[in-house]
Amino acid sequence: MFDTASGDTHFLAPFTLTIFELIQSNPGMSAHEIESALLSRLDLPSSEHLTSLTQESLAGLRQLGLLEAP
Repeated sequence: MFDTASGDTHFLAPFTLTIFELIQSNPGMSAHEIESALLSRLDLPSSEHLTSLTQESLAGLRQLGLLEAP
């Protein structure tokens, strides 16, 4: 993905890209809302692993400057 603000290009794993796209289409989503949307979109069962992956992906997006800190 190309970040027009910084001019940087970032590789996002498919899961992280899905989260980024969800946030872009629904600004202001909470982590819980993102996880619920992922469960629905990817037809996955709820699990601690999914929660952990979601939190890690959100932290990675923040670290890259692609997502503002809450």
